[in-house]
Amino acid sequence: MTDRIRWGLIGLGSISRKFATGVGFLPDAEVYAVASRSGDKADAFGAEFGATKCYGSYEALAKDPDVDVVYIGTPHTYHLPNTLLCLNAGKHVLCEKPFAVNSAQAQEMVACARANKRFLMDAFWTRFFPGMVKLRQLLADKIIGDVMLLQVDFGFRMGQIMPDHRLFNPELGGGALLDVGVYCVQLASMVFGKQPSEILSQGTLGSTGVDEFSATIFKYSDYELATIATAIRLSTPQEARIMGSKGTIALSEWWRPSQMTVAVSGSEPETLSFDNEGNGFNYEAAAVGNCIRSGLIECDVMPLDETLAIMDTMDRIRAVWGLRYPVED
Repeated sequence: MTDRIRWGLIGLGSISRKFATGVGFLPDAEVYAVASRSGDKADAFGAEFGATKCYGSYEALAKDPDVDVVYIGTPHTYHLPNTLLCLNAGKHVLCEKPFAVNSAQAQEMVACARANKRFLMDAFWTRFFPGMVKLRQLLADKIIGDVMLLQVDFGFRMGQIMPDHRLFNPELGGGALLDVGVYCVQLASMVFGKQPSEILSQGTLGSTGVDEFSATIFKYSDYELATIATAIRLSTPQEARIMGSKGTIALSEWWRPSQMTVAVSGSEPETLSFDNEGNGFNYEAAAVGNCIRSGLIECDVMPLDETLAIMDTMDRIRAVWGLRYPVED
């Protein structure tokens, strides 16, 4: 491997386009190879982002000896087979969220990475923004004291129900929880550093069988709670409030934060602003590149054991609703 990280991209939809754009902001990385089940689509995407290799199969990209790390940007239900394909071919992998559709799949993926001694990470780009780095520092320093309550939401409205669309198709891992709710679950995991001991939840399952919106309460202890709202049929403020024994931290558009307000008891509130560079995906791609250059097979900002805990928590939420993924189980 050279110092310049050569990325391979599998699945060339809108999220992969954003990731490829993010890689373009890095001086020490490149979109080297792309793969689609359609050779024409691969050629067009590759031309747009200056890829050296364009493949009409995922298997061909996985076998390319010059690819350092593969970004998996396929629909949710394909993350397991696509990740295993690349890991078993000796590639490092960054797998787009949700990492898998259930905890059993996630465990298989992590076990494969560890057996092959390859890097693997859940692609939560949110964690790598400067604002999130600052938030973790403030929480570690107990600026607002002991955290007691997190309130967070992430929802948007799809005006039309399209049964074949990935958001509404259960065979593609549709639903709000897997698409945007997982962001909220990982924020709760980051803030409290553990899984909830109790979960209360109500979800509205739509005509196609996926969750269209939901409200959930996590209990960690008598003095530690989180409330989560998530939706694909309802626009929400997309705000997060972290309340502690000494104050509050509030973030708008918290999943890509550009500012936060810190209010400590006895002091005037302070608003911190962050000059985000690129399109945000560059922070995540840079972190992965640094890990690979350092010979690491996990990233301490998004470790695999935490990913497994998040996926287990997601299973527990759906169990309350009587919903399991994948649908063929």
